Amino acid sequence: MPRPKSDFDQLHPCDFYTADELLEDDQMYTVYEIARLLQELDPDAELEPQTEDILLDWAIPWVMNNADDLVIAEPGADDEPGYYGLKSDDDR
Repeated sequence: MPRPKSDFDQLHPCDFYTADELLEDDQMYTVYEIARLLQELDPDAELEPQTEDILLDWAIPWVMNNADDLVIAEPGADDEPGYYGLKSDDDR
């Protein structure tokens, strides 16, 4: 249910990293790793499942918003996530 802005002590700008700011040129990342990076965590950081679910709520729209700057790769197996990386000039 929506809440009035006045319920909150502080409001922050909704600024996200660009793909170039967040990802390394020569690496591919799962959406779980991107979720951690968006929170300035190590991509391999251990998280509680509930925390990871919340972080994914931020990461999935980020991936969609930055899709023009990303490439994707198939997962290694059907039960693994796919990978995302920066689109290079060769990929454009």
